[in-house]
Amino acid sequence: MKFSQTWQASLLATSDPASTIATFPAEVPGNLQYDLAVHEGIADTLMYSTTAERFLEVEDNYWKYETTLDYETKPGERAYFVAEGIDYIFDILIDGKTVYSHEGMYTKTEIDLSDIAHPGSALTVLIHPHPKLPGEFATPREMAAQSCKPPATYEWDWNPRLIISGIWKPCYVETRTKGYIRNCEPFYTLNADRTTATVRFETDCDLPCTYTICDREGKVVYEGTEPACTLDNIHLWWCNGQGEPYLYTWTAKNAEHEVTGRIGFRTVKLVMNRGGADHEPLGFPKSRYPAPATVELNGRRIFAKGSNWVNPDLFFGRITEQQYRDLLIPAKEANMNILRLWGGSGFKKREFYELCDELGIMLWQEFVLACNNYVGTPQYLAILEQEATAVIKELRRHPCIVLWCGGNELFNDWSGMDDQSHALRLLNKLCYELDFERPFIMTSPLIGMKHGCYVFDDGKQQVYEMFQNGHGTAYSEFGVPSAASVENLKKIIPEDELFPIEKSKSWIYHHGFKAWSEERWLCMDVYRKYFGEPACLEDVVDNTQWMQCEGYKAIFEEARRQWPYCSMAINWCYNEPWITAANNALFTYPAEKKPAYFAVKDSLRNTIASARLPKFDWKAGEEFSFELWYLNDAPVPVSDTVRATVKVGDKTYDFGTWETGEIGACENKQGETIRLTLPETDAHDLLLTLDSANGNSSEYRLLYRK
Repeated sequence: MKFSQTWQASLLATSDPASTIATFPAEVPGNLQYDLAVHEGIADTLMYSTTAERFLEVEDNYWKYETTLDYETKPGERAYFVAEGIDYIFDILIDGKTVYSHEGMYTKTEIDLSDIAHPGSALTVLIHPHPKLPGEFATPREMAAQSCKPPATYEWDWNPRLIISGIWKPCYVETRTKGYIRNCEPFYTLNADRTTATVRFETDCDLPCTYTICDREGKVVYEGTEPACTLDNIHLWWCNGQGEPYLYTWTAKNAEHEVTGRIGFRTVKLVMNRGGADHEPLGFPKSRYPAPATVELNGRRIFAKGSNWVNPDLFFGRITEQQYRDLLIPAKEANMNILRLWGGSGFKKREFYELCDELGIMLWQEFVLACNNYVGTPQYLAILEQEATAVIKELRRHPCIVLWCGGNELFNDWSGMDDQSHALRLLNKLCYELDFERPFIMTSPLIGMKHGCYVFDDGKQQVYEMFQNGHGTAYSEFGVPSAASVENLKKIIPEDELFPIEKSKSWIYHHGFKAWSEERWLCMDVYRKYFGEPACLEDVVDNTQWMQCEGYKAIFEEARRQWPYCSMAINWCYNEPWITAANNALFTYPAEKKPAYFAVKDSLRNTIASARLPKFDWKAGEEFSFELWYLNDAPVPVSDTVRATVKVGDKTYDFGTWETGEIGACENKQGETIRLTLPETDAHDLLLTLDSANGNSSEYRLLYRK
């Protein structure tokens, strides 16, 4: 039986943990910094202006949780203190005596209280100051280079510096009998045609168990005391858009305890991209071929399309299942089949992975390394091995996880790592030993893969030309920024700073400017290039969101046109942990869809009529041109009739219909190129529409200049 505890927290001095500054109620799971904000009355205004800078003052402080243990035991039971995750360096004390010390936030803590405590004993969790690599650094994130904490909390270009700590996962006292099932995990192998599964349970328990496996409808397909069985005519787990994410339920029980879980049967590989990357480069001198980047699920090569996920809250200990659900269901509805869990934001709570299993969303899971040189010191490698081992064992049972990755941008000059770095060799070793069937790559990007660009126009070219010339096997990061809505900007920027827009402290703190260069992320230099000086804040919002919509459509559809050489498109990024003045996200915190979400949703439909456009802005007298395409990611053939029209001002030009003929499963087809000399008009935009008889229509709104 589990017994929740009532906790209070204290902010302690920087150098003396015996000196208390403030004591306040604590939320568990949660984060100490948020509890302090509630105590100080600033929790509701943390996103406004620079209020969150308050936490810079307490980065080097000690903190503590305290509770008076409250539980009951029956004869034959032992009591355990269980904390599924405490962030990050901590000691546990019983009645003032230290009984356990630990570094790391992903390894479960279990302490047998039976001989050292009793109901009424005082239990204290003493949290040490945040780990920081000493020295002077070019960027704050480098302070995390010897830590397994998420480096984004040290500051990123969409996230303020707010390093948090605390009991961030469930924490309780649990009573256990001799029959307690300490662990039970099913493993399986599939036969060659994936119709039969051989299942094997590995169980840690002092009593024998009975095992039951039921299908999705609740029908028992196996029951017995043998921990191994064979299931015939199984249903496979498929990702969104390729089939049903079928899950079986299993139970292991004895007279005293019962545990349950789910199995999704599937095979996954990362294979060479077709069309140029699946063979050794021709001619001398020879070189290394691009890294494999095509997901092969259940023997079927698929185009992986989705987004990069970051924590949906600065205080990730407070994230609930409903918060995950509010963002994951729209990902499925947006026709995404993969999310990249970027290493800088760490691992998620159990509910996240369970929802992705249910929804058929594949996960590219990175370890907690990002944009730093993680030197393999003995201390760091020991903690990394401990944390990675715990994570792999916890997550490997989820069918949604299709790829392990060492971390983000580690083979770049700002990181300086390579495939001989001890940290990456260690992670490769652990993934092979503990989960060898699942693919592992060292980092992203690898040879052939691409990161960037992150702006609509980089001063030389727009995203249209940029990606049509990109020739990447996988676009695992790219972005187009926009401003948040006027309503949301008013929540974070003081009224006297809203307009005219200047590089004030609030705009900078919320990453409108100087996120990674002077004009990023608001990109007023790009704005003025296309629209001139803004007349009001609403103009900035409307026009940057317009560019974000069309930019993302251009990139996603171009990546799909490059299939099968290109097999993946994952934008930066999906969500944000607080309201940012401007960034690349498809959502504004907490789960408000930006217009770009709907544009991406349209572009990621399994089957669509698509236009390959050379640019965004046009003017009278120019030859407006575009290529007709039909994109089919579906596992079945399609055929359609497409009518192309262009509306400029009050006049609509009809270019007739295109009979596509049959287009094979997971194939694309190119049609004709259409041209039109643009007339003189006072119109602000032109509208290209591709009407599909099957309902797979597309629309493109482009800038029309006088």
